[in-house]
Amino acid sequence: MIIFFNFAPSLKKMKYDIKPGVKGLIFDLDGTLADTMPYHFAGWKKACEKYGAHIDNTFLRKHTGSPGWIIADEIIRTCGLNGSVSIEQIMKEKLNEFFKLQHLVRPIKPVTDIVEKYHGKLPMAVGTGGHREAVERTLDITGLRKYFEIIVTANDVNSFKPHPETFLKCAELMKVDPCYIEVFEDADLGIAAASEAGMIVTDVRTWYDSNW
Repeated sequence: MIIFFNFAPSLKKMKYDIKPGVKGLIFDLDGTLADTMPYHFAGWKKACEKYGAHIDNTFLRKHTGSPGWIIADEIIRTCGLNGSVSIEQIMKEKLNEFFKLQHLVRPIKPVTDIVEKYHGKLPMAVGTGGHREAVERTLDITGLRKYFEIIVTANDVNSFKPHPETFLKCAELMKVDPCYIEVFEDADLGIAAASEAGMIVTDVRTWYDSNW
């Protein structure tokens, strides 16, 4: 049986420009540049089911922006799986399930319109809590890889959102003072991290209707 997923977001017509004085732009990836969250959730749900656990959308929304191994650790603790499965096992299973659906991921146009508008005009970076391999594949699938030379993932930092290290490392590589950077985010953890870094923050959650 073939199952068709209809996870495309409902995009809103809008015209947005960056804040005055901004000299650099940082974009989160999952749920900001690309509509990956329904597929990440599907991957986590499948992985959990394999090991007799259950999570819902509320659980994953709470952890949006966290690296996968932190989410896996929280699943083990919350679902009482201690000793029966490792963080690595859940992570591997989740990534395998996500990769099966990843070709369906589409860019979130209201955000990528800004990327296209300022490409070559302002320094830009991706600052994400995602796994490096998944991040690179998402950027390739959505055609966004060509816009970003600077990509900071969970594999590149020691502290994760809401800690500001991800965004501060982007700023360092961009050679732009944090106070002149606008960050585009869709998660509370990322918004907190950008604020802590002293950056301007724009919440894109009102720019489209998510289907997960």
